[in-house]
Amino acid sequence: MNPSPAHALRARGAWWVVAACVVAALVGVGSALAIADASPPPAVGTGGPTSPQASGTPGTGPVVMPSQPAPIIPDPTVSFTLVAAGDVLPHQPVLASASTGKGYDFTKQFAPTSAIIAGADIALCHMETPVAPKGTKPSGYPMFGAPASLVRDLGAAGWDGCSTASNHTVDRGYPGIEATLDAFQKAGLGHAGSARTKQESTQVQFYNVVEGGRTVKVAHISYTYGLNGLPVPQGKPWSVNVFDASSADVTPILDAASDARDHGADIVIASVHCCVEYVTQPTSTQVSIATQIAKSGLVDLYIGHHAHVPQPIAKLPGGPGGDGMWVAYGLGNFISNQDASTVGHQETANGLILRATFTVPPHGPPTVDVGWSAVTVDRTHGHVVYPITKNTGKVGGLSAAQVKSRWQLVADAAGTEAPEVTGDEEHLADFMWSTTRTP
Repeated sequence: MNPSPAHALRARGAWWVVAACVVAALVGVGSALAIADASPPPAVGTGGPTSPQASGTPGTGPVVMPSQPAPIIPDPTVSFTLVAAGDVLPHQPVLASASTGKGYDFTKQFAPTSAIIAGADIALCHMETPVAPKGTKPSGYPMFGAPASLVRDLGAAGWDGCSTASNHTVDRGYPGIEATLDAFQKAGLGHAGSARTKQESTQVQFYNVVEGGRTVKVAHISYTYGLNGLPVPQGKPWSVNVFDASSADVTPILDAASDARDHGADIVIASVHCCVEYVTQPTSTQVSIATQIAKSGLVDLYIGHHAHVPQPIAKLPGGPGGDGMWVAYGLGNFISNQDASTVGHQETANGLILRATFTVPPHGPPTVDVGWSAVTVDRTHGHVVYPITKNTGKVGGLSAAQVKSRWQLVADAAGTEAPEVTGDEEHLADFMWSTTRTP
């Protein structure tokens, strides 16, 4: 496992506690040596120091205790939090809201959600669009090309990496894939779903969570159902991860999950971009895809994208431990210009933030607890993304009644299997850093 150029390290408060303990231990050793050096010399007339004794009486020399075996410290149980959100979809009006005249700054758009995002041990977004190649202008629908500053500002908001396989991945051809991943590398973010080289396509994106000296490796894989009829870049079939959703063939996804396991993954997260837009209930194909992945026992958590509206969160039979796998069929939009006035579906203004807590014992399968939080975009007042609850009240240009109505749409879509989670997220692990596995 080699550190990638997108290497990221996030220190936790508990890490400094560990460091303090190490310093204290060293100080203790130094004190013991000082005491030993200050021991009085042997009494005159005794013929010199006496031999060490297993036990002794006063005046016969230092007492040497029997050696004790080093204590066995078991590997700790590692717990960590993970958040994931819906589509990052920078339509032209979103770009206009972030324009500074000389460039783009999305800080204001993401600021209200940063306490949830940056508070998690791992935060995964879904970059639905490519970055515009150097020398070209950013663009919106139907052929997207985001400014590289969007990726920069996602990182500043607390995201650690994104899935990049979507139906828009090749909107700007292979140069767009290169520009996208160059931007992720520069921002220090992980990525999964597309690749600049054949070697990069064989790598696995890992997020390494460390607690109490034990490291848990979390793999992230990403696949899309198609590319809007556009071809995969010529001669580069490895540049984007695609599977055949029309026949619900999840073989490539399972192969990727198995490969991640073979290279040390303790946890596997699968981001799947599929199937039908603007429908709240998952299609039969979606259910089949998720059910097969759950039954494989290779994936710990399934994160769905593409519908642009929130969809249910459910626990399906299977999973690595046999006690089920959580599925978020669709997280809706994180940021976009969509709402009832633009696409005829009010639900598109909203999204889900999936909030998961993983517990990984030293032995046996990990457990996953999930919940959700609602977000909405204030499209007519700068495309700011706000976390909302039933009792949030007025935010931005949205009235309290509008906020409550939007929250209700999200709650109805999410269903009752997973609870709503309010408030900021919190770190549970000591720290996290990202790497890729190079064969």
